[in-house]
Amino acid sequence: MRILTERAEAEIEVKKSRFISIALPVRTQEDVKNAVISIRKEHPGANHVVHAAVIGKAGTEYSLSDDREPKNTAGRPALEVLKGSGITNIAVCIVRYFGGTLLGTGGLVKAYGESVKEVLKAVKTEELIEKTSFRIVMPYNSYTLIKRVFENNGAVVKEEAFADTITIEGLLPSSSAESFSKAVEDIGQGRILLEFSI
Repeated sequence: MRILTERAEAEIEVKKSRFISIALPVRTQEDVKNAVISIRKEHPGANHVVHAAVIGKAGTEYSLSDDREPKNTAGRPALEVLKGSGITNIAVCIVRYFGGTLLGTGGLVKAYGESVKEVLKAVKTEELIEKTSFRIVMPYNSYTLIKRVFENNGAVVKEEAFADTITIEGLLPSSSAESFSKAVEDIGQGRILLEFSI
Protein backbone atom coordinates (compact mmCIF):
# COMPACT_ATOMS: atom_id res chain seq x y z
CA MET A 1 0.00 0.00 0.00
CA ARG A 2 1.00 3.60 -0.53
CA ILE A 3 0.14 6.72 1.47
CA LEU A 4 -0.34 10.35 0.57
CA THR A 5 2.54 12.68 1.41
CA GLU A 6 0.69 15.99 0.96
CA ARG A 7 -2.60 17.60 0.00
CA ALA A 8 -3.53 17.58 -3.69
CA GLU A 9 -6.33 19.27 -5.63
CA ALA A 10 -8.00 18.94 -9.04
CA GLU A 11 -11.13 20.31 -10.70
CA ILE A 12 -13.48 19.21 -13.46
CA GLU A 13 -16.60 20.83 -14.89
CA VAL A 14 -19.68 18.86 -15.93
CA LYS A 15 -22.60 20.78 -17.48
CA LYS A 16 -21.55 23.97 -15.67
CA SER A 17 -21.32 22.21 -12.27
CA ARG A 18 -17.84 22.55 -10.74
CA PHE A 19 -16.39 19.50 -8.98
CA ILE A 20 -13.28 20.32 -6.93
CA SER A 21 -11.62 17.20 -5.52
CA ILE A 22 -9.21 17.58 -2.62
CA ALA A 23 -7.09 14.64 -1.43
CA LEU A 24 -5.84 14.80 2.16
CA PRO A 25 -3.61 12.52 4.26
CA VAL A 26 -5.56 11.03 7.21
CA ARG A 27 -4.94 8.23 9.71
CA THR A 28 -8.19 7.84 11.67
CA GLN A 29 -11.95 8.24 11.25
CA GLU A 30 -11.62 11.36 13.44
CA ASP A 31 -9.09 12.80 10.95
CA VAL A 32 -11.59 12.15 8.14
CA LYS A 33 -14.34 13.98 10.04
CA ASN A 34 -12.02 16.94 10.68
CA ALA A 35 -10.95 17.01 7.02
CA VAL A 36 -14.58 17.29 5.88
CA ILE A 37 -15.27 20.07 8.43
CA SER A 38 -12.17 21.95 7.27
CA ILE A 39 -13.10 21.69 3.56
CA ARG A 40 -16.64 22.90 4.34
CA LYS A 41 -15.10 25.98 5.98
CA GLU A 42 -12.93 26.57 2.89
CA HIS A 43 -15.99 26.32 0.61
CA PRO A 44 -18.93 27.81 2.54
CA GLY A 45 -20.91 28.45 -0.68
CA ALA A 46 -20.68 24.87 -2.01
CA ASN A 47 -23.89 22.91 -2.60
CA HIS A 48 -22.32 19.60 -1.54
CA VAL A 49 -19.11 18.36 0.10
CA VAL A 50 -19.06 14.63 -0.62
CA HIS A 51 -16.26 12.49 0.80
CA ALA A 52 -14.70 9.05 0.51
CA ALA A 53 -11.80 7.73 2.58
CA VAL A 54 -9.64 4.62 2.86
CA ILE A 55 -7.62 4.11 6.05
CA GLY A 56 -5.65 1.45 7.91
CA LYS A 57 -2.45 -0.47 7.17
CA ALA A 58 -4.28 -2.84 4.81
CA GLY A 59 -6.61 -0.16 3.46
CA THR A 60 -9.69 -1.99 4.75
CA GLU A 61 -11.43 0.77 6.74
CA TYR A 62 -13.74 3.06 4.80
CA SER A 63 -15.78 6.21 5.22
CA LEU A 64 -18.13 7.88 2.73
CA SER A 65 -20.95 10.38 2.46
CA ASP A 66 -23.31 11.48 -0.32
CA ASP A 67 -23.93 14.80 1.47
CA ARG A 68 -27.52 15.21 0.25
CA GLU A 69 -26.87 13.92 -3.27
CA PRO A 70 -29.18 10.98 -4.18
CA LYS A 71 -28.16 7.79 -2.29
CA ASN A 72 -25.11 5.96 -3.73
CA THR A 73 -24.53 8.50 -6.52
CA ALA A 74 -21.58 10.34 -4.94
CA GLY A 75 -19.68 8.80 -2.00
CA ARG A 76 -19.96 5.21 -3.27
CA PRO A 77 -18.51 5.81 -6.79
CA ALA A 78 -15.80 8.02 -5.25
CA LEU A 79 -14.90 5.27 -2.76
CA GLU A 80 -14.78 2.57 -5.46
CA VAL A 81 -12.19 4.57 -7.43
CA LEU A 82 -10.23 5.21 -4.23
CA LYS A 83 -10.26 1.52 -3.23
CA GLY A 84 -8.74 0.61 -6.59
CA SER A 85 -5.88 3.10 -6.23
CA GLY A 86 -3.68 1.10 -3.82
CA ILE A 87 -3.48 4.17 -1.56
CA THR A 88 -4.47 4.12 2.12
CA ASN A 89 -4.77 6.81 4.80
CA ILE A 90 -6.40 9.12 2.23
CA ALA A 91 -9.59 11.14 2.26
CA VAL A 92 -10.95 12.78 -0.87
CA CYS A 93 -13.50 15.57 -0.45
CA ILE A 94 -15.39 16.51 -3.59
CA VAL A 95 -16.82 20.02 -3.44
CA ARG A 96 -19.71 20.60 -5.86
CA TYR A 97 -20.94 23.98 -6.98
CA PHE A 98 -24.22 23.32 -8.81
CA GLY A 99 -24.29 24.73 -12.35
CA GLY A 100 -28.04 24.72 -12.87
CA THR A 101 -28.36 21.52 -14.91
CA LEU A 102 -29.45 18.27 -13.21
CA LEU A 103 -27.05 15.47 -14.08
CA GLY A 104 -29.30 12.50 -13.22
CA THR A 105 -28.06 9.51 -11.20
CA GLY A 106 -25.81 8.14 -13.97
CA GLY A 107 -24.31 11.58 -14.57
CA LEU A 108 -23.59 12.06 -10.86
CA VAL A 109 -21.96 8.63 -10.51
CA LYS A 110 -19.71 9.39 -13.48
CA ALA A 111 -18.88 12.95 -12.33
CA TYR A 112 -17.92 11.93 -8.78
CA GLY A 113 -15.88 8.94 -10.01
CA GLU A 114 -14.08 11.15 -12.56
CA SER A 115 -13.36 13.76 -9.88
CA VAL A 116 -11.47 11.21 -7.80
CA LYS A 117 -9.59 9.87 -10.85
CA GLU A 118 -8.54 13.43 -11.66
CA VAL A 119 -7.13 14.20 -8.19
CA LEU A 120 -5.35 10.81 -8.07
CA LYS A 121 -3.33 11.93 -11.10
CA ALA A 122 -2.03 14.85 -9.02
CA VAL A 123 -1.21 13.09 -5.72
CA LYS A 124 2.28 12.41 -4.40
CA THR A 125 2.62 9.15 -2.48
CA GLU A 126 5.22 7.03 -0.73
CA GLU A 127 5.40 3.41 0.35
CA LEU A 128 3.57 2.75 3.63
CA ILE A 129 6.24 1.65 6.09
CA GLU A 130 6.13 1.52 9.84
CA LYS A 131 7.85 4.55 11.31
CA THR A 132 9.27 5.35 14.74
CA SER A 133 9.42 8.85 16.25
CA PHE A 134 12.67 9.98 17.77
CA ARG A 135 13.99 12.91 19.78
CA ILE A 136 17.67 13.65 19.97
CA VAL A 137 19.52 16.21 22.13
CA MET A 138 23.16 16.82 21.25
CA PRO A 139 26.04 19.28 21.49
CA TYR A 140 26.74 21.51 18.48
CA ASN A 141 29.94 19.68 17.52
CA SER A 142 27.95 16.49 16.73
CA TYR A 143 25.45 18.17 14.39
CA THR A 144 27.19 17.59 11.02
CA LEU A 145 27.94 13.93 11.73
CA ILE A 146 24.40 13.28 13.02
CA LYS A 147 22.87 14.83 9.90
CA ARG A 148 24.75 12.22 7.85
CA VAL A 149 23.30 9.48 10.09
CA PHE A 150 19.81 10.87 9.33
CA GLU A 151 20.46 10.63 5.58
CA ASN A 152 21.88 7.12 5.79
CA ASN A 153 18.87 5.84 7.78
CA GLY A 154 16.01 7.56 5.94
CA ALA A 155 15.18 9.83 8.90
CA VAL A 156 12.90 12.81 8.32
CA VAL A 157 13.34 15.81 10.61
CA LYS A 158 10.10 17.40 11.83
CA GLU A 159 11.50 20.02 14.20
CA GLU A 160 14.86 21.51 15.14
CA ALA A 161 15.52 23.72 18.16
CA PHE A 162 18.84 25.45 18.82
CA ALA A 163 19.69 26.56 22.37
CA ASP A 164 22.64 25.51 24.58
CA THR A 165 22.24 22.18 22.80
CA ILE A 166 20.43 21.12 19.61
CA THR A 167 17.14 19.24 19.93
CA ILE A 168 15.78 17.46 16.87
CA GLU A 169 12.54 15.53 16.53
CA GLY A 170 11.72 13.33 13.57
CA LEU A 171 10.61 10.03 12.10
CA LEU A 172 12.55 7.11 10.69
CA PRO A 173 11.64 3.69 9.31
CA SER A 174 11.27 1.34 12.30
CA SER A 175 13.57 -1.15 10.54
CA SER A 176 16.41 1.43 10.75
CA ALA A 177 16.00 2.21 14.47
CA GLU A 178 18.72 -0.21 15.62
CA SER A 179 21.43 0.95 13.17
CA PHE A 180 20.41 4.58 13.78
CA SER A 181 20.77 4.12 17.54
CA LYS A 182 24.19 2.46 17.18
CA ALA A 183 25.50 5.20 14.86
CA VAL A 184 24.32 7.92 17.27
CA GLU A 185 25.99 6.10 20.17
CA ASP A 186 29.28 5.79 18.25
CA ILE A 187 29.32 9.52 17.46
CA GLY A 188 28.05 10.74 20.84
CA GLN A 189 30.17 8.62 23.17
CA GLY A 190 27.54 9.24 25.89
CA ARG A 191 27.06 12.97 25.12
CA ILE A 192 23.95 12.53 22.96
CA LEU A 193 20.48 11.75 24.33
CA LEU A 194 18.31 9.66 22.01
CA GLU A 195 14.69 8.72 22.79
CA PHE A 196 12.30 6.66 20.67
CA SER A 197 8.53 6.56 20.81
CA ILE A 198 6.21 4.48 18.62
